[in-house]
Order: sequence, then structure tokens, then C-alpha cells
Amino acid sequence: MNWLEVTIYTSKQGLEILTGVLLQLGVTGFVVKDPDDFDEFLKGWGTEWDYMDAEVEKLKDNEPSITIYLADNMQGNETLVAFKNMVKSIKASDENHDYGRLVIEMGNVSEEDWANNWKQYFKPFEVGEQFIIKPTWEDYTEKTNRMILEIDPSSSFGTGQHYTTQLCIEQLEKRIIQDYRVLDLGCGSGILSIAAILLGAKNITAIDIDQNSVDITEENFKQNNISPDIFKTYWGNVIEDQVLADQLRSEPYDLIVANIVADVIVLMKDIFGKFLKPQGTLIASGIIGERASEVKEALEANGFLIDEVTEKNDWIAITAHLK
Repeated sequence: MNWLEVTIYTSKQGLEILTGVLLQLGVTGFVVKDPDDFDEFLKGWGTEWDYMDAEVEKLKDNEPSITIYLADNMQGNETLVAFKNMVKSIKASDENHDYGRLVIEMGNVSEEDWANNWKQYFKPFEVGEQFIIKPTWEDYTEKTNRMILEIDPSSSFGTGQHYTTQLCIEQLEKRIIQDYRVLDLGCGSGILSIAAILLGAKNITAIDIDQNSVDITEENFKQNNISPDIFKTYWGNVIEDQVLADQLRSEPYDLIVANIVADVIVLMKDIFGKFLKPQGTLIASGIIGERASEVKEALEANGFLIDEVTEKNDWIAITAHLK
């Protein structure tokens, strides 16, 4: 198997937040280069070195960084896209540049090659009981009673291959009722919004903190022949942007789907209810197994009753409704 070597350059302060992000994404193995560690080694706890190679001594001046190795397959590439998007969000909110450059470098493949090569792993496949997910560049000629959802995620998260996306689609199949109004928080490629519309949702509001994701979502709506009359898209942060939050609250939703990560879901625990109708449904995913109890408790403490907890390969989706 081939591997993607990914290094992100940050600051001493940024090392902690970025390792936390990686753990949220299920990445538990990484190499951290912290100049303070090298400096401690060079001082040797009081030891005097008879000889020190000049190159080794320079390590104390290295820029803090984290290196990870991801399998060069669909899952690995999905994780990389999710990581890139989260880093972009952190960088956008880091007004004081506390977290350093936050530059990501690919060690064994160029960015351009990666953006094209990963497509070889994305072929049509079935999700849930009703869907076939098909990349826009692939043909699908087999007879099927399933709905075909076409997607080109480009550089955004959401091919449908990741367990969290599949968990959300499976819950949408169970929960969508004809003419539902649906809010997709963290829409990525727009795949969950499109699935909701194909299942009968009356209209969709899709929002992401990344402008590129919003643009990609709009393109995928067009690819699936979804009328502009039944969807709206927004670029922004509903936690920080009160004007945007007020817009979303003006006409409550029947269902929210939030395929994000545990920390963001917990951060939004008291916001979800403000966007939902009474008895409205929340589908929250992007949660690794060890964080499930924490997220569940946060939602229960903020007016939700848990309906179902589903799991695939230690990724969790929590479906709940307002009391």
C-alpha cells in the first residue's frame, strides 16, 4: 500500500490543538517535532557533550511541526480533506497568529497530483437502502431501483465513502418526511443536502465555514438537477456570526444534519435547538467512539432526547429530537 506523508507547520501553542484535531479524526499516530524537546535533549539534563554534530544542534531551531502518514486510499484521502478543512477553519479564526503558519505540505506527492490521483479510488457504490453514490466522471449503466446521487467533492469532504457520511445518509432515510425543511451544518460537498432532497425534503439550507465547500455544494446541486428555488447556501460561522445565526433562526427547521466533529458539536449544543421546530430532529455525526458519551450528555443537557446511536468502524452518529 502507498502512503501519503502530510506535514503541517505550526507553533508551540498550535501543536496541542492540531494533535487534538487529528485525534478527533481518528488519527492516533503522528510524529511531533518540538524544538523544546530537542533543546532539552541537547542540554542533556546537565550532561556535557564532548561532541555534537552541527546538524543535530540545529534541531533546536526547527519550526514546530506534526507529520502523519495516511493510507493512499479513499478513507485516507477523506481524512486528509477533513483535516485540511479543519486547519483552514483554525487559520481563519487565528487573528493573532498564535498557531504559526499552519501550512500543510505533502511529502511524497504534489498537491496537484493528489487532487487528481485520489479519483481512481472513487467508484459508484451503494449506501443505505436507497442510494447509489456515483462520481460525476464515472458512468453507471446497471439497472437499479435505487436513486443515483452524483457527486464531485473536488477538495471538499463528502464522497459518501466515509463512515460518518454513510451513517448520516442511513439516518436521513429513516427520518426525512415529505416537505421537511432541512439544515445541513458543515455541508462539505453537499452530499447530505442532495440526499435529503432526493428523499423528499421541501427545501435545504446548506452552510459551511469554508467558502470553497459552499461553491462545490452549489455545483453538485446543479449536477443533480436541483432547482435553485429549493436550496439556499451560506458561507460563515454560526457560532460567531450573530447575523447569520438570526437568519437561520427566522424560519425553524424540521431536521438538522451536522456531520462535523465532536468538539464542534459540543460547542454548538445550545445552538441546535434554536434552529429547530418543536420536536425537531438532529442527526449529529463525525464523532469517534470515545467521544460519544460526552456528546450524548451535552445534547441531553440542552433539551434533546436521544433516539438512536449508530456506529460503523468506531465512528458514531447520534440521532435525537427536541423535548
